[in-house]
Amino acid sequence: MEAILTPPPPTKNQESNQAPEARKVKANPHDWPWVHALDKSNTVFIVIDMQLDFCEKGGYVDSMGYDVSAMREPIAPIRRVLDACRARGFHVIHTREGYRPDLADVSPHKLFRSKKAGGAIGSEGPLGRFLIRGEKGHDIIPELYPLPGEPVIDKPAYSAFCGTDLDIILKNKGVTNVVLAGVTTDVCVHSTMREAYDRGYECLLLTDCTAATDVRNHVAAHRMIVKEGGVFGAIATSDDFIAAIAAT
Repeated sequence: MEAILTPPPPTKNQESNQAPEARKVKANPHDWPWVHALDKSNTVFIVIDMQLDFCEKGGYVDSMGYDVSAMREPIAPIRRVLDACRARGFHVIHTREGYRPDLADVSPHKLFRSKKAGGAIGSEGPLGRFLIRGEKGHDIIPELYPLPGEPVIDKPAYSAFCGTDLDIILKNKGVTNVVLAGVTTDVCVHSTMREAYDRGYECLLLTDCTAATDVRNHVAAHRMIVKEGGVFGAIATSDDFIAAIAAT
């Protein structure tokens, strides 16, 4: 088994920049956040693409022959985190992957790929046209539906930052810490986490709040985050995160 590296002991300058111990999540490969305090004013919980097209029979993922029950496994833990964040006043944001009805924002390669995979973007299905904005399948599942005032980011890409105003919203809210959940772990969640990290946000992925169509990719995506001392951030469970914010 490959060893998970932990970061070296902090220097005195690094110690002075670390968040207070009482406001850290027990995480791998290091407690999180490393720099900023864990507080409702600077931390956002982003739920990625928990849509009917990904989580329900008759949707986009189901059309490609995948078992959607895997997509539904994170629903209960995400709901618990949502309840905890809402009760304590933490920022909450939701995303939906979807495209224009005329497919003008779908690249030729993406359209080719989706056709080859068996679920062409824009084709008709039981929940409407796959991944098209305004169709039934594009909407968020009822169990995790946004409350009034919680922003919903409609994205024409895997990363929630690509072609959206997410970065502006986070900066306006004073967010420094990004907590991620949703589907799929290896594609949209990972893409969003990588870009968030490159933009300077401290990132935490909740392992039981994510899922992929292939469990091997799901596990590999978690491992990729923690290598090199946390190259894209850190990972933790929903229980660890809820316990940490209960102390805030």
